[in-house]
Amino acid sequence: MIGLIDCNNFYVSCERVFNPGLLGKPVVVLSNNDGCAIARSEEAKRLGIKMGTPAFMIDTLIQQHDIKVFSSNYALYGDMSARVMQVIREYVPHTEVYSIDEVFADLTTLRYQDLPDLARTIREAVMRCVGIPVSIGIGATKTLAKMANRYAKKTAAGEGIFMAGCRSTVDALLKHTGVDAIWGVGPQHSALLRANGFVTAADFLSAPEDWVRKEMAVVGLRIQKEIKGIRCLPWEEQAPSKKNICTSRSFGTLITSKKEIRQAVATFTAACAAKLRKQGSCAGSLHVFIQTNPHRRQDAQYFHSITQQLEVPTSSTGELLKFAMTAIDVLYKPGYLFQKTGVIVQDLVPQATIQLGLFDQVDRTKEAGVMDAIDQVNQNFGKDVVRYGTQEFNKKWKLRQEHLSPSYTTRFHQLPYVKAS
Repeated sequence: MIGLIDCNNFYVSCERVFNPGLLGKPVVVLSNNDGCAIARSEEAKRLGIKMGTPAFMIDTLIQQHDIKVFSSNYALYGDMSARVMQVIREYVPHTEVYSIDEVFADLTTLRYQDLPDLARTIREAVMRCVGIPVSIGIGATKTLAKMANRYAKKTAAGEGIFMAGCRSTVDALLKHTGVDAIWGVGPQHSALLRANGFVTAADFLSAPEDWVRKEMAVVGLRIQKEIKGIRCLPWEEQAPSKKNICTSRSFGTLITSKKEIRQAVATFTAACAAKLRKQGSCAGSLHVFIQTNPHRRQDAQYFHSITQQLEVPTSSTGELLKFAMTAIDVLYKPGYLFQKTGVIVQDLVPQATIQLGLFDQVDRTKEAGVMDAIDQVNQNFGKDVVRYGTQEFNKKWKLRQEHLSPSYTTRFHQLPYVKAS
């Protein structure tokens, strides 16, 4: 059996851990630049706030119902996620982190243990140790576990646990799940299935395999087999290395200065380089793009990008910065209101297998030592404590975060104080 442990309204729950006054009140967390609602408490959902709703469209609702609004605090959410995963690993032998708030648990070897009781123990432990409520679904495959988790939230909200173990519980789960709620079935395939009379997961289960393969290809057939209890999705305890790495942001305000754009691109390049080193990869090419806001039709529009091939794949921040700064010299044009830029490192290869160039003059052993020292300092003392001069510290282009909560767990000066009565 496989369990899927999912944190309920995770971003909202993280905010509530350090601000108990938010319990029972409508809470919304916004995306980058305070753009759209990406997390909502149950109270906010009941008020009709949909996922992805732009913040300006719910201003009146926020005022009327005193909805508490927060900017995304990824430092806090990432640290809280790590704590949740650590607690879960104490109870199960193998885990696969699927996202920041979801983790699969391999329960196959726990055949002599009462799995619902184990799920309750895990749920209580996470709540006690971290303060985050979780729901747990258990099924024979990842797809069934995902369905069971959704069923636990929607139907067994008080219990927060559902196990699709016997035929009757699996049948009830499939009849309750619409085809649009099946993990891996997108809007187009959902519409296709409904148009052909397959409304629920139970209906999809009875669809002829030849028809599924023809209309939904191998992916659809794999999903159907997973629903039948046949495992088709691999177990990935270690996440596979990324083939490309992208760092991009919309600016908090429109900017025209080339200097500020260089700062942003330098910061994004350094972030990409750090991610490369973390997964032990080197980039064979660097892609940089810059653009205006396409929704401001009253402004002159500009979008351009450039890809540069590197003679020797590298993860050195210094080397990548040289290429990135050259790209901006080519891309930048004065007179435009720029809204976004980004950096993508591509053609990734393992660091141990790079092919050196005949005329390469970089001391790569020395460069690797410098990068390792920078990474260790930044890991121990804070992100970007050590940085290249082109990054600077004056970030007029940084994200708009007008409702940002403190980083309670990652910054000493933002630790909560306890006052003695």
